[in-house]
Amino acid sequence: MYTTSQPDPVRLEIFKNLYQFIAEQMGIVLQNTAASVNIKERLDFSCAIFDSSGLLVANAPHIPVHLGSMSESVRSLINDKADTIKPGNVYLSNNPYNGGTHLPDVTAITPVFLETSKNNPTPLFYVASRGHQADIGGITPGSMPPHSTTVEEEGILFDNFLLVKQGNFQETQVRHLLANHTYPARNPDQNIADFKAQIAANERGVKELLKMVGQYGSETVQAYMQFVQDNAEESVRQAIDVLKDGSFIYQMDSGAKIQVQVIIDRGKRSATIDFTGTSGQLNSNFNAPKAVTQAAVLYVFRTLVDDSIPLNAGCLKPLEIIIPEGCMLNPTYPAAVVAGNVETSQTIVDSLYGALGVMAASQGTMNNFTFGNERYQYYETICGGSGAGVNFDGTDAVHTHMTNSRLTDPEVLETRYPVLVESFSLRSDSGGKGEHSGGDGVVRRIRFLEPMTANILSNHRLIPPFGLNGAEPGQVGRNWIQRHDGTQENLDSIATVQMKPGDVFVIETPGGGGFGSP
Repeated sequence: MYTTSQPDPVRLEIFKNLYQFIAEQMGIVLQNTAASVNIKERLDFSCAIFDSSGLLVANAPHIPVHLGSMSESVRSLINDKADTIKPGNVYLSNNPYNGGTHLPDVTAITPVFLETSKNNPTPLFYVASRGHQADIGGITPGSMPPHSTTVEEEGILFDNFLLVKQGNFQETQVRHLLANHTYPARNPDQNIADFKAQIAANERGVKELLKMVGQYGSETVQAYMQFVQDNAEESVRQAIDVLKDGSFIYQMDSGAKIQVQVIIDRGKRSATIDFTGTSGQLNSNFNAPKAVTQAAVLYVFRTLVDDSIPLNAGCLKPLEIIIPEGCMLNPTYPAAVVAGNVETSQTIVDSLYGALGVMAASQGTMNNFTFGNERYQYYETICGGSGAGVNFDGTDAVHTHMTNSRLTDPEVLETRYPVLVESFSLRSDSGGKGEHSGGDGVVRRIRFLEPMTANILSNHRLIPPFGLNGAEPGQVGRNWIQRHDGTQENLDSIATVQMKPGDVFVIETPGGGGFGSP
């Protein structure tokens, strides 16, 4: 008989890996059953498991900006629908003001009930999967509009929508919602196929959790969910023990600034992260929902831990995060947020590393590229250089920090869409020089074979990614078009353009900053 008042170190390791393994299994099902290139090929999705109060227990190593914010979505569901949550229900949510990130990231949440608790059913756990939909409506194909000013222009909002009601898929209701909007979804069949894949992924999570309960008993499984969080909390406190106070102000291409101060309390082994002084809510879409800001903080402090621990709610316990309401990192409805999730989240991470003096800026953008028309919609994020640190060089051509997706194979991209990948190469010497140099960015050239609307949503086209301790910054990125008649058009950090057959869209991504005097 094992006591559940004190964790057994061996069992702690077993459960830590088991919870993570379940989330990984969910991810495999989602990848195998999804219809869109975005989820199937680019792996722009995340899966995780949560305890009965909606706190993150474990996740697969998917997308950090999803994982750190999903708990807010689950907790919002519990607050909103606690009395009506029944076995066999699945809920859909992408509300940026309720734990969502931006509208294309739609989360399916499934409560997990024990067979024995049918008379008094309250969920023992929750599982959730978040997938980036290739299109969820909005003013541009791909639902990543560079120039949106309200959340409505970015697509369709689901707020704890009942997708499966006691085992019955609510197809009529979901189709109605996708079609009846000022800017409706362009490919509802694909949305529904991906939603079904998310339901299947969650179902795998439910099965595996129930199998675990059958083997170890619900008391032990629940106890170790807490122990895993406690272990993560202690690991973060140990990381905080060696940090010093710091502050940083970081400007974005738009002129908006993120200001952060980190104050370490040695006695309490805790840190206060204060964003007071950050720019107010913007008229652009670079506002980051509060859940995204928290996800960025959670990510940074998790990366400071050397041990192999799952990113979970325990990591947040030693942190007090102050985000003034109505600033660009905690906006109020109906602020536009589509770039906050992908671009501002990266700037928050670099600002925190800058304040802690740990690491130079990485490329600081996801280089969000979307194109499409009524028939095709596609979205990708493009790699760049990572920043250098105290004892390491940056890395060339990687997805950095808050994103962790793949790039679609050229063969798949060219089979599914009327485009050609003309070239994809390293951008030599774009990383900042230093004792440790930043990584290089890339150059990506896509030739269009049909008329399409193309959009770029990026940052660090004007302000370079900073170097630290006397090192050089990384080079800024560049967006431009080579028209089929040979003329060139330079684009800003954000742009929407009409592409004609033979036109080439060129994206040069930033390098990372260096660390230490060259």
